[in-house]
Amino acid sequence: MSKKPLSAPDPNRKAKLEAFDRLLTIMDELRENCPWDKKQTMETLRHLTIEETYELSDAIIENDLGEVKKELGDLMLHMVFYARIGQEKKSFDVADVLNSVCDKLINRHPHIYGDVNAEDEETVKANWEKIKLKEKGNQSVLGGVPKSLPALVKAMRIQEKARGVGFDWDNQDQVWGKVLEEMQEFQEETEKEKQAGEFGDLLFSLINYARFVDINPEEALERTNKKFIKRFQYLESESKKDGKTMGEMTLEEMDKYWERAKGN
Repeated sequence: MSKKPLSAPDPNRKAKLEAFDRLLTIMDELRENCPWDKKQTMETLRHLTIEETYELSDAIIENDLGEVKKELGDLMLHMVFYARIGQEKKSFDVADVLNSVCDKLINRHPHIYGDVNAEDEETVKANWEKIKLKEKGNQSVLGGVPKSLPALVKAMRIQEKARGVGFDWDNQDQVWGKVLEEMQEFQEETEKEKQAGEFGDLLFSLINYARFVDINPEEALERTNKKFIKRFQYLESESKKDGKTMGEMTLEEMDKYWERAKGN
């Protein structure tokens, strides 16, 4: 096995290891002594972990690095908590978890730890999906896509995995042509149930096009959500200052505040 040497040793490695050891110690103490921590199971932690993940996502979108640090710490705590519960069940401990992911990373990066050549990102991703398919013994390339993923994110992962084995369009013009085709089919369909299906096809093709032009559609939509919220709340606050009530204004009146909100 060969690997490229690190450009420079990490001068803070000792401090990082000590910090992780401190977290493990605190987790052990809490699990054994705190009434709340003693009571938790993987099932009770699950929804809290999902919430923490979304909070990290918010911090990343806002580019609030202080908040990113905080949310990473919360998620790290959750990972250590699950590992502690796994240890109690005599199923796995944190060393098993970390060694497992290290082994996976080495196996899936043969261009670093083996003799495979991969000079660009696309080749690395394609190799990753092929190796993953062999490891898991999936009958389908798409077998590893979690069923509970939000639909928009799931569409992204489906398309990425299909691309990993060569099932993809050649260029973005072809993809845009598909978007226009799906748009026309949606506009022409009049039956409600079929119209919903055509709308789904249209969304799927738009997500595909976003991937081709290097836009993360989930992130783009969330930024638009935040922009709409900011402008709508401006409309609410400014109209209230003028003695007006939401729900009683005309659309024309609200539009004036909305246009002002765009400049703020």
